[in-house]
Amino acid sequence: MKVILVVLDSAGVGALPDAKEYDDTGANTLGNIAKTTKNFDLPNLFSLGLGKLLPAPYPPAGGLPPAVINGSYGKMSEMSKGKDTTIGHWELAGLITEQPLPTYPDGFPENIIKQFEDKIGTKILANYASSGTEIIKKFGEEHCRTGHPIVYTSADSVFQVAAHEDEKIFGLKRLYKICKIAREILVSPNNVGRVIARPFIGRSGDFKRTSNRHDYSLDPPESTLLDKLIEYGIKVVGIGKIKDIFNSNGITLAIPTLSNKDGMEKTLKTVLEFSSSQVLKSTQEHKNTRTQEHCLIFTNLVDFDMLWGHRRNVQAYYRGLKEFDDFLPKFYEAMDKDDILFITADHGCDPTHIKHTDHTREYVPVLVFGKKLKKGADLGIRKTFADLGQTIAELFGINKLKNGKSFLRELF
Repeated sequence: MKVILVVLDSAGVGALPDAKEYDDTGANTLGNIAKTTKNFDLPNLFSLGLGKLLPAPYPPAGGLPPAVINGSYGKMSEMSKGKDTTIGHWELAGLITEQPLPTYPDGFPENIIKQFEDKIGTKILANYASSGTEIIKKFGEEHCRTGHPIVYTSADSVFQVAAHEDEKIFGLKRLYKICKIAREILVSPNNVGRVIARPFIGRSGDFKRTSNRHDYSLDPPESTLLDKLIEYGIKVVGIGKIKDIFNSNGITLAIPTLSNKDGMEKTLKTVLEFSSSQVLKSTQEHKNTRTQEHCLIFTNLVDFDMLWGHRRNVQAYYRGLKEFDDFLPKFYEAMDKDDILFITADHGCDPTHIKHTDHTREYVPVLVFGKKLKKGADLGIRKTFADLGQTIAELFGINKLKNGKSFLRELF
């Protein structure tokens, strides 16, 4: 059995009851994209029940009657405090974060910056909250002239360092090295969720970020679904930034990606590699058949958030959804009869939200497809993202997680 868990990074479906506390009243990433997009149509996602999660009146193609829905659908509340990538993924894997990770909307304190500068042997530029494209536009030329790295943050718990990939200016190896130094500094009480290397290329007036980003995350404070699966001999393949989010904990194999499309293709390739025929061949060579037969393929598609949500690009976000929707039948075709596909998100990032350009505190969808599963089941509103992790734990027959209520019985 393979479980394929795909996170459409930031694809929220409506403001949570406490959204006001996060300045996110009215946020609805997919709902507002639907409202502002002419001929909004995602037939494969709608056939899983996505249309039932969007605000009424449904888009024309979204209002499918239950009889033609071939998946199960619902939405999940975030119980953790915050709205960032790290705690969203941790909660999906069964870990609820009681205290939000620290944020620095006014920049990092002087003592942190001084310690960082002393350890890396150079001054830094910026040190305030900004979008990544704007910060390199403003400081890129000075960085190239001085060699000083650009440090910035956002509304999330992140310490981001931008530097030019050209070794004559800064270089990737050096950027990764100083980010590791920042990770060593940013521990309790400054438990920043992620230190992110943000490399770019180009010259003045034409700087562009590259796909060589690297995240240095905190270790999850407790074991997660991923750790427990490995304890039971079940493979966990992390595709995209999953390895970074969990700081390599609970990952058997990590596969980096260059884009959403690359992530989808590598997920499909992994599904095919773990198909029945491959399993049969493997089990003839290995005695531990359980290890060979069971696998969690955990994928994050980051472009929705990084390229379109934060940049408030509604049409590009919709085109990304269409690209994923068009790809879905390939997943269906590759899946074996016992395989199950879950599609969800980790938070929102409503590109129509005018109050800020950061993540939005939202419900996330949970869409489920399997060739043996019930069709058209309404899973309702789940109290926590951890319900999904608990369901996967029950599917694999491992010990219950600390948090979450399984909805497995509702799928059959």
